[in-house]
Amino acid sequence: PLKGPQDPMQLLAISGSLRSASTNTALLRGLAAVAPPRARITVFDGLGELPIFNPDNEGDATPEVVRAFAAAVAAADGIVISCPEYVHALPGGFKNALDWLVSRSEIIGKPIALLHASHRGEDVIADLRRVLSTVSEGFAPELFAAFPMRKMTPGEIATDLARPEQTARLGEFLAAFLDHIHRAATQDAAG
Repeated sequence: PLKGPQDPMQLLAISGSLRSASTNTALLRGLAAVAPPRARITVFDGLGELPIFNPDNEGDATPEVVRAFAAAVAAADGIVISCPEYVHALPGGFKNALDWLVSRSEIIGKPIALLHASHRGEDVIADLRRVLSTVSEGFAPELFAAFPMRKMTPGEIATDLARPEQTARLGEFLAAFLDHIHRAATQDAAG
């Protein structure tokens, strides 16, 4: 349903990393910190809790933790993903999360955009663009921003993202994504 001007957009931020000191997670937390009043960003922290995908455990047998993840995806107006590259590909935990969603309806048509916490990682970006365009026609590959943060601690990342030029870049990315979500919702309501 189309949100009114007073209703904030609900965004789900998903890091493809399980590390507690993940640069990708820190980047998403930085995005959440600069969110304007028209957006609420929740950083999903349950990727490591999802069991290994098994088609025999779908339907009525779907584990509760997977149902909760799917509900978080369903409740979001849009998803922002930041994902590291492991051996020139998607990390297993992140791919596992997508596998749980692929035969469900929650991600279909969901607006999705990418942030990247490195100056390299072209293989994972290509993988993400291929996979996400397959699972959601709402994926916006043109909405992408890279922040070179390799080997920085979460504290260093928070400090870096608080600099005016970095805050402005995050704000521009977020504004473009919120506009994309609004346009998609308007088209859905009209059509």
